[in-house]
Amino acid sequence: MNPRDPVALPPPTPPLDLPALRARFREGKRALIDHFMQARATAPAATRLIKALTRHVDATLAELWQQCGLPANAALLAVGGYGRGELLPHSDVDVLLLLPDDASVLTGSPLKDTVESFITACWDIGLEIGSSVRNVAECVLEARADQTVQTSLLESRLVCGARKLNTQFQRETAALMDPKAFLRAKTLEMHQRHTKFDNTPYALEPNCKESPGGLRDLQVVMWVARAAGLGRSWAELAANGLITPFEVKQLQRNEGLLKLIRARLHAVAGRREDRLVFDLQTAVAESFGYTSSKVQRSSEVLMHRYYWAAKAVTQLNQILMLNIEERINGSEAAPMRQINARFLDRAGMLEVAEDNLYLENPHAILETFLVFQQTPGIKGLSARTLRALYNAREVMDSSFRHDPMNRELFMDILRQPTGTTHAFRLLNQTSVLGRYLWVFRRIVGRMQHDLFHVYTVDQHILMVLRNMRRFFIPEHAHEYPFCSQLASEWDKPWLLYVAALFHDVAKGRGGDHSLLGTVEVRRFCRDHGIGKEDTALAEFLVKHHLTMSHTAQKEDLSDADVIRAFADKVGDVRRLTALYLLTVADIRGTSPKVWNAWKAKLLEDLYRSTLRALGGAKPNLDADLEARKQEARQILALHSALPGTEVPLWKTLELSYFARHDASEIAWHARALWRHLDPPQAVVCARPSPIGDGLQVLVHAPDRPDLFVRICGYFDGAGFSIQDAKVHTSRTGFALDTFQVVHPQFEANDQSGYRDLISLVETQLAQAMDSDAPLPEPSRGRVSRRVKSFPVTPRVSLQPDERAQRWLLSVSTSDRSGLLYGIARVLARHGINLQLAKVSTLGERVEDTFLVNGPALQQTRAQLQIESELLDALAPVR
Repeated sequence: MNPRDPVALPPPTPPLDLPALRARFREGKRALIDHFMQARATAPAATRLIKALTRHVDATLAELWQQCGLPANAALLAVGGYGRGELLPHSDVDVLLLLPDDASVLTGSPLKDTVESFITACWDIGLEIGSSVRNVAECVLEARADQTVQTSLLESRLVCGARKLNTQFQRETAALMDPKAFLRAKTLEMHQRHTKFDNTPYALEPNCKESPGGLRDLQVVMWVARAAGLGRSWAELAANGLITPFEVKQLQRNEGLLKLIRARLHAVAGRREDRLVFDLQTAVAESFGYTSSKVQRSSEVLMHRYYWAAKAVTQLNQILMLNIEERINGSEAAPMRQINARFLDRAGMLEVAEDNLYLENPHAILETFLVFQQTPGIKGLSARTLRALYNAREVMDSSFRHDPMNRELFMDILRQPTGTTHAFRLLNQTSVLGRYLWVFRRIVGRMQHDLFHVYTVDQHILMVLRNMRRFFIPEHAHEYPFCSQLASEWDKPWLLYVAALFHDVAKGRGGDHSLLGTVEVRRFCRDHGIGKEDTALAEFLVKHHLTMSHTAQKEDLSDADVIRAFADKVGDVRRLTALYLLTVADIRGTSPKVWNAWKAKLLEDLYRSTLRALGGAKPNLDADLEARKQEARQILALHSALPGTEVPLWKTLELSYFARHDASEIAWHARALWRHLDPPQAVVCARPSPIGDGLQVLVHAPDRPDLFVRICGYFDGAGFSIQDAKVHTSRTGFALDTFQVVHPQFEANDQSGYRDLISLVETQLAQAMDSDAPLPEPSRGRVSRRVKSFPVTPRVSLQPDERAQRWLLSVSTSDRSGLLYGIARVLARHGINLQLAKVSTLGERVEDTFLVNGPALQQTRAQLQIESELLDALAPVR
């Protein structure tokens, strides 16, 4: 039976037993779903399931309609997705009870009771219907006021009841349709929906119905086409000249895959679930028969396939919507300006002069994007151009990639002073980038299974390219002032763009992507005639693109040996500047949550320290510290401090204190503590952090073995996250510690809010440090769904320095509350002294580094015990 044909009503029978009907409906539905899940995962299998479910619901509703005794001149219409005949395992069943104009459903009328009994019976047997009860006049009124209602009615079909009433309904609602207004409304609605999903089909948890590239994008095309009378199927659109036979095949193939994924997602979830959430991706992938390997998880295989389909749908949606818009608005005859013999400017859109341009002249493919960059006023590619590119993909073969003219054109695109970001986004959206750079094609739509990348690899690379490009645009100088300053003195921006394109291009191969990427960028430079010196720089940047962030966030930047070793690795100022710019662009391109002012300061401090070392300045700790002290004295004078205010405090402090604090911090400490050099109780001072959101907290108290752990315990209990800790012990036995902390409710621009927070911290933290109460157990905060889906194996590394006097403790695990407090408890239990703590939160993963010492670290057995207890403290919450 065709789901669009009305169900033939059976002859009158006695009322059915609802429990029996419910059992029959549910058993029938369950049997259909079970058969589907046991069959091979193919698009035809999903189509058969969708049609069978629709027929099953049609028959059940028709039977209920008859048994409830609805009037013969009323009709039951399927609307929405059910109207299209597309019911998935847990889709809503939307129906319209269409009544004749003279019918009344006022309270107390027999018809109202009959309608209510029908709707109640639907729910009783397990049909989760969305119902509306109207006559034709009311439908017309609602549709005239609401485009959403028009959309729903556009796909209506008769399930059972009066054919004549349905004919009247179809005629009157069709007469309402204004194709131009409907197109405008659906286009705005689509753009709003895309914005809600960040305008990308590559979300790590995409909605396979609503996200860009999802099924809704195809439905929108069909809605506006039907509203304009251009066709009711892909075949009809092709017959009307809107799409090509090749595009029909691509539409059917990708639509079939998306329906298959959505159907299996519903079945696996056991509910209506259109999001491919992390919790379900593996189960859905396994239902396809995918298995995990050492290189790739089963869920990655599924998501890679999904992203390719979503990308194709995005391209086809764009082509078709532009085509339909031209047909409806009559803009096919819009005035055109010739740019050159191959391209035209049609109302600000770049258009090919001939449909077969790319097939006859493949060089014009890359020229398209160069012309896009070079022509003022061009804001995009026309439907004709997008279609020509889509149909010319087979032309972009090995000979295309090796063609010297194409290589020259690609380098011209890279070297253009404007339009780089938009050009490369278009190159990727149209699949040209992946077909020209075959190595890039391998990472299109590839997920990154970690806790700080929120983009697929190709999207991340383009985000890094965008960030790098912004360093060279004056309008964005306020975002990255120091980077923009360095970029203004850089002579070859395109070389940094090459490094951005290749820095992660080898991800997902199972080896070190930095080393594998170095091979790829070397090959690219050789093929594109890039000089030896520039090639060496590109190789260096790709190979070491993680080195600077690792050094800044995990090592002691006050240690001259650390700076010297990094300077030796970098080699010269040009490499240092390039690596700094790439590192900032890379970190900012991973996730909006990863970058913060503290990371910016660490990287800038490392850059400046290394710059001095590369300039031939030999480390002179005494001179550096004296200059820092003099700057601190000047700051104190600006705050009206008496000369010599700082001297009593400074006499009690080791050189390491001055090496690890900048002048402003040193001056702040002196102003806060000059009256509290020998306090019997803890002194706490806090201020808004001068380097970003949050607070900077100073602690001065008699040292004791459990002091650090009590401080961490307070911050943990109060909901603060510690970003950095500098821990010192004075010659007189007092702890002088500085913490950078943030709180989820802290807002930097809320003056009264941070004053209250500072007062609270200063009072409560002092009380916590003076307390002798037993230490509470660390809070074992619940982890997010993302952490559960991508767990980080806890790791602990304890390595001595060259003299084995201090040890570098590194821990890596999933982020959660109570983590640092748990680590501090272990260290306190073994008498380990903490000299420095660097706390790095990368999305929802932490990479913390501690500089420690203590007698227990000289004993092998004690070391093993400490590492074991730390692993227990890092273990995820079960």
